[in-house]
Amino acid sequence: MSPLPRRSLLKAAAAAGAAAPSLWTPGAQNAAAAPRAEAADADPVTLDWLEDGGLGAAPGSTVGVPWPKGAYREDQTFALTGADGKSVPVQSWPIAHWPDGSLKWTAHAVSSGSGKLTLTAGTPAAPEKRVTVGRRGGTIELSTGVITARIATSGTTLITSITRGSTEIARDGRLVLLRQPEYEDGDRTTVRTERFDGTISKVTVEQEGPVRAVVRIDGRHRKGGHGLLPFSLRLYFYAGADSFRMVHTITYDGKQEPGKASGDFVRGLGVRFTVPMRDASYDRHIRIGGEGTGMLREAVKGITGLRRDPGTAVQEAQFAGKKLPDPATWDQRVTTRLPYIPEWGDYTLSQLSADGFTLRKRTRKGYGWIGAGGGRRASGFGYVGGVGGGLSFGLRDFWEKFPAQLDVRDAHTDAAEVTLWLWSPEAQPMDLRFYHDGLGQDTFPEQLEGLNITYEDYEPGFGTPHGIARTSELLFWANASTPSAEELAEQVAAVRVLPQLAAPPKQLIGAGVFGKGLFSEPDRSTPARARIEDHLDFLFTYYKDQVEQRRWYGFWDYGDIMHTYDTVRHQWRYDVGGYAWDNSELSPDLWLWYAYLRSGRADIFRFAEAMTRHTGEVDVYHLGKWAGLGTRHGVQHFADSAKQQRIANTTYRRPYYFLTADERVGDLMHANVDSDETFLALDPLRKIRTEPYTPDRNALSIGFGTDWSGLVSAWLTEWERRGPEWEKARARVLSTMETIAAQPNGFVQGSGLYDLDTGRFAVAGTPKVEVSHLSAVFGLNELCAELIDLVDMPEFEEAYYDYCRYFNASKAEQAARYGSDFGSLILFQGHSRLDAYAAVRTGDDELAERAWRKFYGSDGYKESAPWRTEEVSGPTALVAGREAPWVSTNDTALYGLAAIENLALLGDRMP
Repeated sequence: MSPLPRRSLLKAAAAAGAAAPSLWTPGAQNAAAAPRAEAADADPVTLDWLEDGGLGAAPGSTVGVPWPKGAYREDQTFALTGADGKSVPVQSWPIAHWPDGSLKWTAHAVSSGSGKLTLTAGTPAAPEKRVTVGRRGGTIELSTGVITARIATSGTTLITSITRGSTEIARDGRLVLLRQPEYEDGDRTTVRTERFDGTISKVTVEQEGPVRAVVRIDGRHRKGGHGLLPFSLRLYFYAGADSFRMVHTITYDGKQEPGKASGDFVRGLGVRFTVPMRDASYDRHIRIGGEGTGMLREAVKGITGLRRDPGTAVQEAQFAGKKLPDPATWDQRVTTRLPYIPEWGDYTLSQLSADGFTLRKRTRKGYGWIGAGGGRRASGFGYVGGVGGGLSFGLRDFWEKFPAQLDVRDAHTDAAEVTLWLWSPEAQPMDLRFYHDGLGQDTFPEQLEGLNITYEDYEPGFGTPHGIARTSELLFWANASTPSAEELAEQVAAVRVLPQLAAPPKQLIGAGVFGKGLFSEPDRSTPARARIEDHLDFLFTYYKDQVEQRRWYGFWDYGDIMHTYDTVRHQWRYDVGGYAWDNSELSPDLWLWYAYLRSGRADIFRFAEAMTRHTGEVDVYHLGKWAGLGTRHGVQHFADSAKQQRIANTTYRRPYYFLTADERVGDLMHANVDSDETFLALDPLRKIRTEPYTPDRNALSIGFGTDWSGLVSAWLTEWERRGPEWEKARARVLSTMETIAAQPNGFVQGSGLYDLDTGRFAVAGTPKVEVSHLSAVFGLNELCAELIDLVDMPEFEEAYYDYCRYFNASKAEQAARYGSDFGSLILFQGHSRLDAYAAVRTGDDELAERAWRKFYGSDGYKESAPWRTEEVSGPTALVAGREAPWVSTNDTALYGLAAIENLALLGDRMP
């Protein structure tokens, strides 16, 4: 039997809503209850919040902390104290191990804290109100000590109720999808939609407290016998919190064909709750977030601004959200006429672009809408309820991932309905059809001609969105009463920027993670160092500003950046084949993460976080025949026919996962463990092979650069995390390292025939030289640095050092060593970090000198570059702003990584 169906199932298990999701997650058991081990010589770690304000109104935060090899054993427990010396409850669990079994990374969850916290070996304090998880019939019951959530295990209602004390705050939490089966341009189209309801297939309790509990719900949106868009939800509850977090993932599995009007067009995608309304209508309150902490603050039945005045105290109480005095105490000219004051039951805020939202309301269904204001960028926050309790809700990255929408319906009745639309039903349908008709590119030669003009690698049927995913984050608060203005502002702040604890750069560097010695803290102690630091700051700031200026926003786009600039049009080449969306080309993800690791800067973390959420979901397939492969850069994130390991690369997800213990990113990394089987499904070199080749599971052609670096990253991560396949993964790491080293020319051999059953490369009988400028620029150097630090295999070390020595060597030197040179190569500046790494590892002074020579004087960015932006405005450009026409994302990623690694490795040997 072909292994492909099994591989597809394994990939589907980690994709949203897989029928048989993995039951494994690190820390699934109560780590805090483990016996305490004696601590090794490890200093306390000071944790701090990325942004000011601490935890604020968020339910909790989880942080990953690395440890040097041998510092702590598996069963070590940890304690946390605040700046005042008082114990802070913490839940800890391992998320990675060193090969000797000692802890490499640990995760720590807290539900309180506003300042710096100190983490040490010790016995954790227990929370005053701990999270508990119970099971009763078909319901899972979670209590934070403040609120209780009841989660169904089947059906279309996911969260049956949320209560605070004896008061039900919300019920019937469910998922809604609107499908539009036809999408025709023009003014004669008829819009028809169908509603699908999220239906549970499996519920898994992943953590049970005492500080943090996590429940995963997998399923699919269904209408009758028709299923669409698998989903995976995780619900996070923290001790003592009155709120919870939802991480919502969908995988697109519909059908849309270019040139056809019929298909699975998503018209709306939402999360919906029913909110009981018990108070008098004048004591019911609506809050809708505007710009910043701006807020629409109204009552369902307003008693301000009337012709008759009920009294200042009454009006001020209603605006503040407080219970009004008995109407019998008001001016009776108001009290006797209360039935004649309208009740406003419905509210809608629509954010259909990154630059504008509108807000409107009406009394009830069937009656006219009244404009209630608008603005530029809404916070994505709302509240509905009354003095007796209510539900606050928020959607993170609301305007950044437009089109989004908030709906409140029927607030004048005894049951209001709240919907957070991740895709607004007022927007155009989600159109994921490929963008052109193929342009006659029916054969490989024609497709290569197309590649040579637009840089797009087209192939019929390959530009499909089937299998891409997207993750959204939501927050909900079960309030005992309508929150005050100050409380609302704190809740808005948590929605906009989710508080995150972080370990300092000193700890990240000292633990030797992500390639020992590859990054160091910024140092401006010499003019040469200061100039490079200035350049690094310039590049990051430029891209951050370009996201805003060029409006790189939207549900499917936010988090990515563009590849190449069009200097004539003063515009990034958003519409030119392979020059458009970057899709991780040459590792901008790594550049950003290494920039954060060395600096601890919150703005860099948030930029890298958005990119990780995007590139790991949208640019990669999670279902279908290409599950486990990513798509090369292009006009649409899925457009290019080059479906490759280098884009699905686990290396790009590792930093975010280990810094936050994010389970969804953990799913993505685990899904890649069997990605070696993708080479049976698709030959990445099919268009340029000169000899016949048929994929054979015992002799698969796999490159030692972009292919193997993606595979070994997934295997290494599974091994470190002790996942379900960690022993197989460890064997794959070691066997492929051994058999690459055994090749006649090591890495320079270029590729080998890989056996899926043994996990080994066949050792070639004759040497060959097959070197690409791309081989090492998708994380190979960073992965090899980690592997060399972890695995004692001198033959592998020497094979890699040899590759490092000779890539940037002269052709004569290459030919003298290998019998022939490497041909025409580029990207020498980016490869200078290989020179630097090998120079330090081998003590080669000449190689150290060459590293800086190639960094300063080859290709890429030079010191003589402008290192500034220029003003651009109309009519030259669509919007006024700044441009740096000499900047390209390839060069930026390579310069950024080379600068960071060269400074860390050879900063004391700069010319």
